[in-house]
Amino acid sequence: MFAILLSDQMDIFLHIIFSFPTVFFSFFLILSVAYWLLTLVGFASVEAFDLSVDSAESVTSANVFSAMLFRLGLNGVPITIVISLISLIGWALCFLVVHFIYPFVPFRWLQWLVGVPVIAVVLYLAAIITAVLIKPLRPIFIATNQEVQKQILGQVAIVRTGEVNRNFGEALVEDGGAGLIVKVRSYKDESFKRGDKVVLLEYIASENVYRIVSEADFHN
Repeated sequence: MFAILLSDQMDIFLHIIFSFPTVFFSFFLILSVAYWLLTLVGFASVEAFDLSVDSAESVTSANVFSAMLFRLGLNGVPITIVISLISLIGWALCFLVVHFIYPFVPFRWLQWLVGVPVIAVVLYLAAIITAVLIKPLRPIFIATNQEVQKQILGQVAIVRTGEVNRNFGEALVEDGGAGLIVKVRSYKDESFKRGDKVVLLEYIASENVYRIVSEADFHN
């Protein structure tokens, strides 16, 4: 085993995965592995990562990102799974490209120049392959999400963004674990601030958001 680790082949392997452009995917792959290890020991959950929305500008960015995921067929499953698969597949594809094609690129500076389009093409291919792999998983997560929606309606949540109004906002629902982050919207022109307690009153499936009222109004 130690002979393999000290072999020339291992040196080549390490050189490729920690050099540009493969290091781009190695970085995200290491983060993904660390995240799933934390999940296994209970310090994170599959859906713990979410886009935080604190302003109208970030809402626009989030909508663009969501639209891009939908167009690529990467919707319907937790974003953590999507990122992990893209990182793994992209890392493998990029490694193969560098290992088999880069020896034919004569100059070091040219290898760096070629690295940028390599990342773009590999990233796109990894996203396409990931979309195919997660397609069978989508019904499972949709069914689970629907069950969760039924369970949390009427529950108290705590606003986690700077503001919640008719257009944007998020809240945290305690579920006995890491908590469940949901997108919330107020009725009419009412607004809430971070830390306010609200009640999830209605779920809008087409927008994947919950309509909320203040805890005081709910009890009155």
